[in-house]
Amino acid sequence: MEFLDDALVGQVADRLMEHAFQGWFYGDSIGFEGLVAATDATGNPRYADFSHGFFRAWGTRRTPWQPDDNTAPGHVMCEVIERTSDAVLRDAVLDLAAHLKARRHVGAVSVTFEDTLRSLRPPYGGVELSAEDRELMKDPGPGIWLDCMHFDPPFFAHLARIAPGAGWNRAAVDEILGCRDLLLNPETGLYRHYWLERTGEARIDGWGRGQGWALLGLLDVAAFAGDIDGAAEVRAEALRLARRMVSYQLEDGHWHAMVHEPRSGPESSTSAFMATAFYRGMAAGLLPEAEFAEPADRAWRAMRGKLDAAGNLTGVSAAVMSALVDQHYWHVPLDQIVPWGQGPVLTAETARRAWAGR
Repeated sequence: MEFLDDALVGQVADRLMEHAFQGWFYGDSIGFEGLVAATDATGNPRYADFSHGFFRAWGTRRTPWQPDDNTAPGHVMCEVIERTSDAVLRDAVLDLAAHLKARRHVGAVSVTFEDTLRSLRPPYGGVELSAEDRELMKDPGPGIWLDCMHFDPPFFAHLARIAPGAGWNRAAVDEILGCRDLLLNPETGLYRHYWLERTGEARIDGWGRGQGWALLGLLDVAAFAGDIDGAAEVRAEALRLARRMVSYQLEDGHWHAMVHEPRSGPESSTSAFMATAFYRGMAAGLLPEAEFAEPADRAWRAMRGKLDAAGNLTGVSAAVMSALVDQHYWHVPLDQIVPWGQGPVLTAETARRAWAGR
């Protein structure tokens, strides 16, 4: 079975460490997971040590809380706590979790933005909004975003091992199933990008990387939350979404930027996300090998084909932000060297090796 050689894994990780992490922003979760994965793949401690040092520095100056603290890589911080027994970081992570849990909720789901103009923007590509959407953009109100399925729920599920008996696994399962109820479009079987409280509706089907955030979140909660009420629903939803994504996989192993819309064009981070998810899910016994081994290999080969000689994953879109129309997602700039590109390359490689050695 083919693998990336350790030198190339190191190049991918080195490029990722050049990123100006701010603590915290979208993409940090998969970025730091990737750095810890790079240490696991190569045996070089510098990548996990960098992550631990960054986490520890954040932990000592974590307050005042910031608007994007919900994007903190809590899941991988729990992993580092388990590896290092760092009591200072453990206290910081528990403090962060309590802060996140205290935010306003819609049902079981934390509100991502009280003012969604922090994410919603005029569409890329110069697309004109309708009069109704122009009016909505003046004050779209609060909302909940798909990316968050990779943030709080896996963090809370893993935290149940750090602080057992505190109900964190219950919070994880309830939140991720609440996201499903708000964001899943049952007609397409795909998740929508966001839900607006003002309209009570979710919008924008099929964003590829967004399906990756959702599937990894579902798989991680399924792996860490235990066998509590609702856990079987999480496992079933992970399998359903994974099957749906296989149905949209292209012959070359990639997916369209919006997986159901060929006009949205190619985008390569989705192949890295899906390779991670498929291998991780198979290794955990959550996805059947007979169905997912071949799609996982095709996704991994597609990802491998987009790596240049310097270890950059090419063809990755910039921060998508969000917009009120589908066409925005067709025109997001590509070839960005970012955590949501480099990170899943590293997690995909480590997951492939773990599955091969199961």
